Amino acid sequence: MSISVLLVGMGLMMVAAFFLGRGRSLAVAGEQRLNSLPSFYGILTALWSILPGIALLGLWSIFDSNLIEYAALKHLPEALQGAPESELGLVMNQIYNIANDKYVGEAPVYMIEAANAIISMQKQSAWLQGVIVLAAMFIGAAVVWFAINPQMKARNRVESLFRVGLLACACIAILTTLGILLSVLFESLRFFQSVPITEFLFGTTWSPQGALRADQAASESSFGAVPLFAGTLLIAGIAMIIAVPTGLMAAIYLSEYAPQRFRSIVKPLLEVLAGVPTVVYGFFAALTVAPLIRDIAVSIGLNEYVNVTSESALAAGLVMGVMIIPFVSSLSDDVINAVPQSLRDGSFGLGATPSETIKQVVIPAALPGIVGGILLAVSRAIGETMIVVMAAGLAANLTANPLDSVTTVTVQIVTLLVGDQEFDSPKTLAAFALGLMLFITTLALNYVALHVVKKYREQYD
Repeated sequence: MSISVLLVGMGLMMVAAFFLGRGRSLAVAGEQRLNSLPSFYGILTALWSILPGIALLGLWSIFDSNLIEYAALKHLPEALQGAPESELGLVMNQIYNIANDKYVGEAPVYMIEAANAIISMQKQSAWLQGVIVLAAMFIGAAVVWFAINPQMKARNRVESLFRVGLLACACIAILTTLGILLSVLFESLRFFQSVPITEFLFGTTWSPQGALRADQAASESSFGAVPLFAGTLLIAGIAMIIAVPTGLMAAIYLSEYAPQRFRSIVKPLLEVLAGVPTVVYGFFAALTVAPLIRDIAVSIGLNEYVNVTSESALAAGLVMGVMIIPFVSSLSDDVINAVPQSLRDGSFGLGATPSETIKQVVIPAALPGIVGGILLAVSRAIGETMIVVMAAGLAANLTANPLDSVTTVTVQIVTLLVGDQEFDSPKTLAAFALGLMLFITTLALNYVALHVVKKYREQYD
């Protein structure tokens, strides 16, 4: 039984359990009054049907492949069964390729026998999985179905199950964040055992060209991340100079001044910018904006005073600023519209003009949402990679010249992890240290934003 057929069967059984549970509650009620609505009895029956099925399906998916592989190892010669893990893994890959008809050439007999055993066990496992999962669903639904009576508090039980489910989702989110943080922190500590943290934080030369293994020759490596931080801040700063005023002014106009018909047309068009793939922005920056900026700089003679390149931080920042305008404008527009109209009416009643009302009443009331939109835009700018690669280059230059080529932290993370890399060398572990710095930077931005909101937010009854 394929997984798609099994999922369809699980869905149909859950629907059937709902109607059976609902019908059972109406049948046993008679002249008595049910403690809950009939639909809650149906939902409770459906939940007790689907939850065991999902649990068993998840456990089966986790352990199924390991058990099949363990059984397939019994078909290998005894000499191979005690082989090193790397050699054994290569043999198992070849056996799986044979089982999936992807192996080219003549295979040894023992590999063919193991592949046939895997195919047979996979078929048996699929059918056994379907039977056990559906049987568990049937038993779960039957237990609740027989227990239904007019006094059963079905609504309380359903709400308790949903409460547990929501708690589980919250715990998964927290544990996922904690796992990401600990994994990055662990690898970063390994990096700082090889490279001093002072060199990483305050060094001005970034050249991670070390050898991947001890038997390789390598040039001198430098892991000073200051040029990466400077490039990230330079490009993100240019982007925010473009995005914040433009997005905020557009939000104010659309929410306070624009006619409703104009707003209904322009707002969706503005939000389309957020849906354009970043690679398209990268092409636009590399093929149009960057050459235009270089030609303008050369035409007015700036190349005599500063370094002007075809890849520049200014080109990447301008295009990135256009890309993140919707993050500021859309959220700001929503929070400005959420400000109660009574506040505006009170301001007008005191003789304030529309512009004074916006500055003194609307903006302070909407400040938390506006700061949140700006913070989201900053995070988006710091994390952008494709536009920087295509428009600003890969050179780690420590410069404040926006016409020069720079790179960012995210670009270097991608560069360090691309290709066949050993995850025990400082060159590769440097990517995790850069990721930790990004995490700390984002945390600091959130901290500053919370204090700004707390200081300037107006409280209204």
